[in-house]
Amino acid sequence: MTATTDGSTGATLPSRAAAASDTTLTTPEAAGVQEAAARAARRATDFLLARQDTQGWWKGDLETNVTMDAEDLLLRQFLGILDDKTTQAAAKFIRGEQREDGTWATFYGGPGELSTTIEAYVALRLAGDAPDAPHMAKASAWIRERGGIAASRVFTRIWLALFGWWKWEDLPELPPELIYFPTWFPLNIYNFGCWARQTIVPLTIVSAKRPVRPAPFALDELHTDPAHPNPPQPLAPLASWDGVFQRLDKVVRGYRKVAVRRLRKAAMNSAARWIVERQENDGCWGGIQPPAVYSIIALHLLGYDLEHPVLREGLASLDRFAVWREDGARMIEACQSPVWDTCLATIALVDAGLPVDHPQLVKAADWMLGEEIVRPGDWAVRRPQLPPGGWAFEFHNDNYPDIDDTAEVALALRRVRHHDPERVDRAIGRAVRWNLGMQSKNGAWGAFDVDNTSPFPNRLPFCDFGEVIDPPSADVTAHVVEMLAAEGLAHDPRTRRGIDWLLAEQEPDGSWFGRWGVNYLYGTGSVVPALTAAGLPGSHPAIRRAVAWLERVQNDDGGWGEDLRSYQDAKEWSGRGASTASQTAWALMALLAAGERGSEAVERGIRWLAETQREDGSWDEPYFTGTGFPWDFSINYHLYRQVFPLTALGRYLHGDPFERILPAKTATAASRADGS
Repeated sequence: MTATTDGSTGATLPSRAAAASDTTLTTPEAAGVQEAAARAARRATDFLLARQDTQGWWKGDLETNVTMDAEDLLLRQFLGILDDKTTQAAAKFIRGEQREDGTWATFYGGPGELSTTIEAYVALRLAGDAPDAPHMAKASAWIRERGGIAASRVFTRIWLALFGWWKWEDLPELPPELIYFPTWFPLNIYNFGCWARQTIVPLTIVSAKRPVRPAPFALDELHTDPAHPNPPQPLAPLASWDGVFQRLDKVVRGYRKVAVRRLRKAAMNSAARWIVERQENDGCWGGIQPPAVYSIIALHLLGYDLEHPVLREGLASLDRFAVWREDGARMIEACQSPVWDTCLATIALVDAGLPVDHPQLVKAADWMLGEEIVRPGDWAVRRPQLPPGGWAFEFHNDNYPDIDDTAEVALALRRVRHHDPERVDRAIGRAVRWNLGMQSKNGAWGAFDVDNTSPFPNRLPFCDFGEVIDPPSADVTAHVVEMLAAEGLAHDPRTRRGIDWLLAEQEPDGSWFGRWGVNYLYGTGSVVPALTAAGLPGSHPAIRRAVAWLERVQNDDGGWGEDLRSYQDAKEWSGRGASTASQTAWALMALLAAGERGSEAVERGIRWLAETQREDGSWDEPYFTGTGFPWDFSINYHLYRQVFPLTALGRYLHGDPFERILPAKTATAASRADGS
C-alpha cells in the first residue's frame, strides 16, 4: 500500500485511493456498472458545462415555500406598490402549490403547515380569490380546525398586525434598546445567529412603531371565534424556561409604558444606522429575503421614502430574487446560491475527470477568486484580531462570509490549474487562516460565528420559528477538516480537535446529524470523506459503523433518501424516504471514501443513478434535500441533483481526487495558515 505525506508533521497517512483499489471490480457485471457510470458522468458533465454563466458561475433555483411569495405581496401592499401583474403571477404560483386537503406545506410531500397556509390564504385574498371559492373555503376550514390565527407563529401574526388583522398588544415585545446591550450581556444582538440578528434589529423598530395600514378585507373566517380571536393562554410554570421568558416578556411590555422617549428614539436611530451600514452593494441585506423585507419596512417607518437610494436599491434587490416561470408564475427565492453552486460544480467536474485546466474551470476559478471577501464583518465582533479571508454563499454578502463556503471554495480552487497559482495560494492561505481562527472552543465550527451557542435566544416568546443561534455542526466541521487535510494540516492540533469532536458526535446508529442538509445522510456523507481525508483508515470503528448504517438504510431500488421528518422523529425517519439523486450521491461519497468501491451497496447505488438519469444528463428531484432551519425551513437546491451525483460518479470511476490531482503538500502549507 502506498502512503501520502502530511507536510505539517512528516507523518504518513494511508492512501484512500490505494485502499479503494483493493476492492476494484473485475467481473463482467461490474464492467457493465462502470460503463453505465461513465456514460452517466459524460452526460452529466455536458449538462453542467452547458449551464455555466458567461461570467463563470453556476446557480440553480433555490426553492423554499410559499411564505416567501405571500410576504412579498404583503410587503408591496403595505408600501402601496402592489401591481396586478406581480400579484397575479405570485397567486398563480401559490395556487399551484396548494395540496389536495386545501393546505400548503413547507416541503414537497410534507404535511400541511398552519402558518404557511394562513399566509398563502391571505396572499390569495389580496389577489382577489373569494373566501367562498372551493379552494379557499377548504383552506380556511382547515385553519380553523387547528386553532386559527391565534395558533400561528409570531412572524405570521406580525404580518397580520401590519394591517390590523391582529393586535400588536397580543404580540411579544421586542424593544429597540436591545441595540445597546453590550456583547457580554445576555440576549445582545450578537448572541443571535447572523440571519436572526439581521431580522430582529429591524423588527425592534417595527415593534416600537406598531404600524397599522388599512386592511382591504376582514379575516374573520380564519378565527375559531371572531368575537374572541385571541383566547387567553395559561402561563407555563415559573420553574420552566418558557415560564421565565413569558414573564420576562410581561416585564418588557411594562417597560414600554415607561420608556424614556428620547432613549427610545435614539435606540431606533442607532438600529437604523446598524441596518444601513449592513446593506450590501446590490441593495440587499445578508443576501437573504427576510432581513431585506423587514429592513425596508423599518426604514420606511422612520421616514425613508421609497425613492431614497437605500429603499430603492433594497426593493430592486428583492425583484432579482424573483424567478419567472414559463407558465407565467412568479416564485421568490429566499436567497441565491451562486458561490456555493459554483464551488460544488467545480469539484464535481474535476472529480468526474474534466481536465483541471479546462477553460470553463479556469473561468469558474477566476470568478470565485473575485468573490473573496477581504474586509471584516460581524464575525469580527468575536474575533477582532483575526484577518479576513473567506467567501459568502450569495452574490453579495460581504458582512457575512461563511465557514462552509470558504472551506468548499478552497477545495474547489485547489482542484483547478489556474494561470496565476500564486494568487490561488494566497487566497487559500487567507481562507485557511480565517477558518482556523473561527474555530469554536469545543473544537468544531459553526456556519457564520464563533461560539454562537447561548441558550437564551431560542427561549424568547418572539423566537418560535426556526433556529436563531449558530452552534457548531457536523457537516460544517467536516468540510473544514477536509479542507485542512487537503492543505497538509491533517495533523495540526486544531484539525485533530475537530476530528475528535466529530467522532464524539457520531450517533449511536453510526450516522451524523446534518444541520444544513437532509439530514443524517447529509451529515454522514460529509463526515466520512472528511475523516478519511484526515487519515482515518476505512477500518476505523467509526467508519465501519457509518458504513453499516448506510447499508441498512439503502432502499430496495438501490438508492437512498431521507424525509425531512427525520428532524422531528429520528427513530422513524432517519435515513428513510424516497430515493433522491442528491442523497444517493451523499451515501455513495461516504461509502467510496470508506473503501467500499467493490461493495454491493455501491454497485446498486451507481446503477440507480445511471438508470434514473434523464436523456439530457440531468436528474429529477422534487424532494427538498437542503435545510435552512431543521424542520421549520427546508430548501430544494435545484443544482444539488446535478453536482452531487456527478461527484459520486466521478469518484467511483476515478478514485480519490486528493490522490489523483492535488499536489503533495509541504510544510509551507501549514505555515500559510498562520501567515499571509
